[in-house]
Amino acid sequence: MSGVWVFKNGVIRLVENPESNQGTRRKVLVHTPTNEVITSYGDLDRMLTSLGWERYYDDPDLLQFHKRSTVHLISLPKNFGRFKSMHMYDIVVKNRNLFEVKDM
Repeated sequence: MSGVWVFKNGVIRLVENPESNQGTRRKVLVHTPTNEVITSYGDLDRMLTSLGWERYYDDPDLLQFHKRSTVHLISLPKNFGRFKSMHMYDIVVKNRNLFEVKDM
């Protein structure tokens, strides 16, 4: 994973650098039990709903999912084209052993 770590307003995050990623593979989110690559929010919505996640419709700029039995909230950009590896890893962390991020 390449990029620059940025510390701003008390939060540290990795800013991926597309110029340095030329020639490398892109990351994809994979549903581990079925080995299915998530290619759209429709696929992801179906998977998360089957795992007990509920969709929130409060913010028109985000897709949000909440699981009642936890305090977890998954927030994703409305446009699937802006779905980055940091969003994928958020899903992986909140759904242990069910998703993984792979190089494609």
